[in-house]
Amino acid sequence: MSSEKLNRAREYEKREAVLVPEEQRPAFHLSVPTGWMNDPNGFSFFQGWYHLFFQYNPYGTGWDAMHWGHARTQDLIRWEYLPAALAPDEDYDSFGVFSGSAIEEDGKHVLLYTGVSEKEDADGKKEVRQVQCLAVGDGVDYEKIPENPVIDASLLPEGSSREDFRDPKLWKEDGIFYAVAGSRAADGSGQIALFSSEDLKNWKFVTILDRSENRIGRMWECPDFFPAEMQATGSQAPEAQATQPPEENTRVLIISPQDVMAKWPELHNGNNALFLIGDYEKKNHVFRRHTVQSADYGLDYYAPQTVEAPDGRRILIAWMKSWDTNIFPEGYTWNGMMTVPREVTVRDGRVLQNPVRELEQYHGEPVCVEQKHVHEPVSFPGINGRTADLQVEIEGRGFGKFTVSLAKNGRWHTDLIYDEESGVLTFDRTCSGLRRDVVCSRSMPVPKKDGKVRLRILLDKYSVEVFANDGECVMTSLITTPQEADGICFSSENGVQADIRMYPIEISR
Repeated sequence: MSSEKLNRAREYEKREAVLVPEEQRPAFHLSVPTGWMNDPNGFSFFQGWYHLFFQYNPYGTGWDAMHWGHARTQDLIRWEYLPAALAPDEDYDSFGVFSGSAIEEDGKHVLLYTGVSEKEDADGKKEVRQVQCLAVGDGVDYEKIPENPVIDASLLPEGSSREDFRDPKLWKEDGIFYAVAGSRAADGSGQIALFSSEDLKNWKFVTILDRSENRIGRMWECPDFFPAEMQATGSQAPEAQATQPPEENTRVLIISPQDVMAKWPELHNGNNALFLIGDYEKKNHVFRRHTVQSADYGLDYYAPQTVEAPDGRRILIAWMKSWDTNIFPEGYTWNGMMTVPREVTVRDGRVLQNPVRELEQYHGEPVCVEQKHVHEPVSFPGINGRTADLQVEIEGRGFGKFTVSLAKNGRWHTDLIYDEESGVLTFDRTCSGLRRDVVCSRSMPVPKKDGKVRLRILLDKYSVEVFANDGECVMTSLITTPQEADGICFSSENGVQADIRMYPIEISR
């Protein structure tokens, strides 16, 4: 039975979401119905639908009063809002229902989430406690079980934080349920704890899979842990091959560390999202990390979570925002959207990400420019707009810098700049129409492949997602440029040969 708090949230979102003009919303990215959205939660497949929950404050455009919002899709592109799934309505989660995950079990949809409470001790000091809790439902309505909480910090190694213990990711393997959760160790830095259970209600601590030791930020949030789907191996230097884990044991541990200090190219200041790639000795639950890779090199990306699709693909989605750079269009009553879902594979010890193939079902007729010599700034008929799948390949030597200017008119533009000499791609939104002194530029290494650089750029009104060299490096960033700025322009310092293909994205409502 729904609580008063949950019913109130459902009534509020139902009333307010319809007031958001449809033209405000992105065309093919999930946005919050109303209010505020952050981390994706409970990304799962249940009874023929992909379900995605999310951290949710329906009552305002800032973080507060965490609920779980809810949406579903059958093709990972067209989303349907469902009523809010969870509200902070129990003593153990009265301060918020924080992030978690979901699986299907015995025909039921099982949610494992963090409940947060805040109480005063005998001296009047406030103490925050974070515990892991279960809710079970039918895909729309969920009930929290009487046994909650099912995992608390007393199971963690001595000295671990009772306040920072959250974001469980749940899965079933060889008949046993497992969950990883973010935690803070006795030294104050992040660690990822592994737990197991035979019945989802009684859990035991297994091990610490990996830890920061104050080298990669502080608290580690929003973990995920999964076996890698391997792509065919390409050419690779012998020294790189020697560091790769055995393919049959390769697993990826996703973390979202806080308070990171920059170390280019994989780490930037603040909150990051990282792939820790290594080998996993399943019998003894030992994970040996080999590689640290940025999950996304852009300005607005955090808390990725994955699901295994029915066809075996590993699909990833993330929150398209930075905690330190909270930008959204002025005057809107909604604030928050997710990345396009991405197919994740591993090749040569590196995680690759590409938009899910379902997006291609919504391609309109392409506009193509082939074997064009690009030097002075040039635009091409039909290659423009703010909702598109733009694919660019450049080839040549000595061209210096190559620039794609997006969302462009006489006043505004956002630039992608490839520097041939350094092999670095830079995203720059300085002139995109921002009114705040926020971070506007970030770069990633993109070495040529067979003398070429390939860029796939997804534009969707307020966002730019760039997939370089078939997903080897990805960068995601927001722009708030007025929609009338829809030009796309190309240029290079010394001239370069370019192939350009643009598919408009056509989604009927």
